[in-house]
Amino acid sequence: MIIFFSKPKAVLVVALVVGAMTACWTPQTALAQPVNPKQLEPRLAAIAGLASPSPMVAIPAGWFLLGSQRVDDDPYGMDTQFDDTELPQRRIWLDAYEMDRDEVSLGEYLAFLRQQKREPPEELKRLIWHVITVHAMPDPVLTRWPALYLTWSDAADFCRTKGKRLPTEAEWEKAARGSEGRLFPWGQAKPNAELAVFGKYHAHEIPLVAAVESGEEGRSPYGLHHMAGNVAEWVQDWFGFDYYSVIPERNPPGPSTGRYRGVRGGSWKSKPAMLRAATRSGAPPDQRSPSIGFRCAKSPL
Repeated sequence: MIIFFSKPKAVLVVALVVGAMTACWTPQTALAQPVNPKQLEPRLAAIAGLASPSPMVAIPAGWFLLGSQRVDDDPYGMDTQFDDTELPQRRIWLDAYEMDRDEVSLGEYLAFLRQQKREPPEELKRLIWHVITVHAMPDPVLTRWPALYLTWSDAADFCRTKGKRLPTEAEWEKAARGSEGRLFPWGQAKPNAELAVFGKYHAHEIPLVAAVESGEEGRSPYGLHHMAGNVAEWVQDWFGFDYYSVIPERNPPGPSTGRYRGVRGGSWKSKPAMLRAATRSGAPPDQRSPSIGFRCAKSPL
């Protein structure tokens, strides 16, 4: 589903890639087979037991370029804004912060659920059951998958229990593109299979993802992995379609209310334009998707 907004006299075309990037999912036949809880539980415990946390990366205080300059003469070029939500380009100051180098892994998420005595969502249990019974996926591989099928609140709760928080949208964008406004985390080159996990397709929505600590070739200027592709990532902010036109120039917190939460970075399903560091999107905060994960951030004490 693509959602469009408009204003009188100034049409703001907004494509929240809730379809191409974060589509609501109805289980298909291949993933609808009955789950055997007694057999699944030991595997979930094993996957959780292999979890290891991501190191954090320090992002220094300073100015950076947020958003994009308008381009009107090259509609299919990568330098052209995906939509008007990333306009205008602004120079923004952020205080120093830290951010996870890697997306939160499936093993970490399952370990968190076990510590909180919470059941994994049914969509995730069906997926894991399918890939271990049909595809013989080993636990050491699954534990390094990115976490998925989690709501915005699940992600925020996870970060909170670790003494962290979700990054603001501005923090996410600076971590992805550096201070000079790179087009992609790795630079200006178009995405390819060596740089990012994207453009994949599976009829039954089985994620075609890479280990969270992989992706050396596609690192951001600060050394973060998979800031483009693999899974898209929840951020702290409500999604404001015209927020960049009124954004504070120092430590912007995001809109105070909204209908959607921000989602950034593109996923394993995305087309190249969604991997641009400035491309913005959002999703309902209670949505669970095979293409949305997250990472955490932290302010210095």
